[in-house]
Amino acid sequence: MALLSSLGNYKDLGLLLMRIGLGLFFITIHGFPKLSGGPEMWTGVGSAMSNINIHFFPAFWGFMAALAEGLGGLFLLLGLFYRPACIFLLFTMIMAGIYHLSAGDGIAVASRALEMAIVFFGLIFVGPGKYSLDKR
Repeated sequence: MALLSSLGNYKDLGLLLMRIGLGLFFITIHGFPKLSGGPEMWTGVGSAMSNINIHFFPAFWGFMAALAEGLGGLFLLLGLFYRPACIFLLFTMIMAGIYHLSAGDGIAVASRALEMAIVFFGLIFVGPGKYSLDKR
């Protein structure tokens, strides 16, 4: 029990580890492939906005989603512009969840994006921790 209670003293380290892990995944698995995919990929990703009746500039919306995941992942990792990055990632994950549900992928597929939306929503309130560039 003493070990478990002493782990509460390492919340900033836990936030750092979570930021690094999530940031690396969003940069390498989500953001970079979409950013390097170019206008054709951006248009495909941005077409998800039609699920909320936004039908104009799909390439712009797709580029913004790719930027939110790539640059947002970097900012998350560094703890720089942390809360704005979490807000953009939250919106992007909500849209990804809506897209998967409307495409008939089911809740099992959509849940990944929606779970990340919940994580980013919580991280907005928690903050980046003391091991971040925002705290310097």
